[in-house]
Amino acid sequence: MFKGFYTVATGMIAQQRKTEILTNNMANANTPGFKADQSTIRSFPDMLLSAIGDTNIPTEKGLNIRNQDPIGALNTGVYLQETLANYTQGSIYETNLTTDFALINGSMPIDEESGQTGTVFFRLEHPEDGEAYTRNGNFTLDGRGYLVNGQGLYVLSNTGQRIQLQDDNFQLSQDGNIYVNNQQVATLGVSFSANPDELLKQDNGLFRTVDGENLPTAYGQDGVTFAMQQSYLEGSNVDSAQSMTELLTAYRAFEANQKVLQAYDKSMDKAVNEIGRV
Repeated sequence: MFKGFYTVATGMIAQQRKTEILTNNMANANTPGFKADQSTIRSFPDMLLSAIGDTNIPTEKGLNIRNQDPIGALNTGVYLQETLANYTQGSIYETNLTTDFALINGSMPIDEESGQTGTVFFRLEHPEDGEAYTRNGNFTLDGRGYLVNGQGLYVLSNTGQRIQLQDDNFQLSQDGNIYVNNQQVATLGVSFSANPDELLKQDNGLFRTVDGENLPTAYGQDGVTFAMQQSYLEGSNVDSAQSMTELLTAYRAFEANQKVLQAYDKSMDKAVNEIGRV
């Protein structure tokens, strides 16, 4: 078997997965609050090859390597190491809908262990227990007047309660307080994650903690400032031009590996059908 056969195959698999990630980013370029995924490709450890031609049995004094001439290192391929979300702030745009909220980052502390900048999320009630988190503030009122997201998950207040309103005639202040007829009825729930890379990214722009524990409230956190804007939404942070460039690069890399694989296939064909007849 040719030594580079599997090396080329791993390269094709890695580029295919990278293409899938980039395609998903571009498909969500207009999804409010969407955070683009970023992938890292890493090579497997190199393998040192030697020509072993000595039939002597090793002794306690050490292995006789007289005829073990080093050939060199063999790269054993690459793999997609991890996929992480990019939590940078997306652009803010106006919608003129009172149930649309944009969450705007202020100052965010940097986690000392990971070096990752923290971020804030809207709090949602997860149907399987606990909470889910999102940056998509495209909310609406259900038939009973509860504030919900596009999948029907209840938006929670700062005390963890569902927010019920009579109609969409209400005001949201920049500090998160909801007023009806100049009377405060609730404070919109916002949670803080010191290291968002530890969150699990799920479908529909939702995030959850690995252990199922709820994130702490963002209100009163040291060094955390944020604001909210009613009738506005945070757009996706996908850079369409950059994603398209990376997509073409990944496609070309996949194509190059494919041609090498075809060359190996032709070599194997000759080895089996031509050399075998000699």
